[in-house]
Amino acid sequence: MISVITFKLILVSLLFLVTLGIAAYSTYFERKIAAFLQDRIGPNRAGPFGLLQPIADGVKMIFKEEHRPAGSNRLLFILGPSLAMATALMTSAAIPWGTHIEIGGHSYAFQVADINVGVLYVFAIVSLGVYGILIGGWSSNNKYSLLGAIRASSQMISYELAMGLSIIPIILYTGSLQMSDIVEGQHQVWNVFRYPLGFLIFLICAFAETNRTPFDLPECETELVGGYHTEYTSMKLGFFLFSEYVNMFVSSAMIATLFFGGYHFPGLSSLEHLPNLAAFLGFGVLFAKILFFIFFFMWIRWTIPRFRYDQLMRLGWQVLMPTSIVLIVIYGAIFSFL
Repeated sequence: MISVITFKLILVSLLFLVTLGIAAYSTYFERKIAAFLQDRIGPNRAGPFGLLQPIADGVKMIFKEEHRPAGSNRLLFILGPSLAMATALMTSAAIPWGTHIEIGGHSYAFQVADINVGVLYVFAIVSLGVYGILIGGWSSNNKYSLLGAIRASSQMISYELAMGLSIIPIILYTGSLQMSDIVEGQHQVWNVFRYPLGFLIFLICAFAETNRTPFDLPECETELVGGYHTEYTSMKLGFFLFSEYVNMFVSSAMIATLFFGGYHFPGLSSLEHLPNLAAFLGFGVLFAKILFFIFFFMWIRWTIPRFRYDQLMRLGWQVLMPTSIVLIVIYGAIFSFL
């Protein structure tokens, strides 16, 4: 028997390592997918099939020279990437990764924090990530960095509203903000079949929230050099880049949890007498769904061209926001009168 605190610490450590590993190797697979779509080979020098390329990139970033531009704010210049990385890592705490594990006759939830406002917690932490980008861009004392930071903050605030509104029908149906309750409510029918338009809105907003193509206007190289991280070098730049891939991983986990049944799979209920097997199979199923959506993020990057900034804001405020409100009214009426 182990204490609940010990189990949670082990789970947090494993989740931390898995998240960083996924973020690191997402860079490798993104290059490989891009190479495949463009009829190239991709990374193939560092290790067999280039599998050690992320490690080589990490070592390179650690040992690169640190540079801080003249006139920048030293404290905020360091705080920006640190805050972006910290908020990215904190969001996965409320996601249920499986059912329950039994150790020594005691049951432990395969989830770091099963709080009763889990959805609200995730959105609250995600909204804090914009401060890291804004602080980093402003403190760099560079006009391109500042423009990128302003773009990022405007974009993320705009699309967070539509993203939050798009899942209100799910919350109305489930009657709970608890992530585990939302997953359990999909044991027969996934929410993507109940709310297909809500899923589409959430998916589009997820691309905008993670600054991924076609919504990568804050990092637009053709206009802003490198956007909000133009002046960053070494691991400070690495934190910004890693936080983007961590956010992509967490966004994929949220999509799988809210709309695709989370860890549920056909036959899960028949494994009630084998809780540990059910928990690990459920984790594997959820992980497969996450990997599919990470691939989808990368596929879209090399398929669809970048939007103009006015098109980006128009889509968020004039299309997605009104559509989300209409969905709330429709499903609210359905749940109230039918």
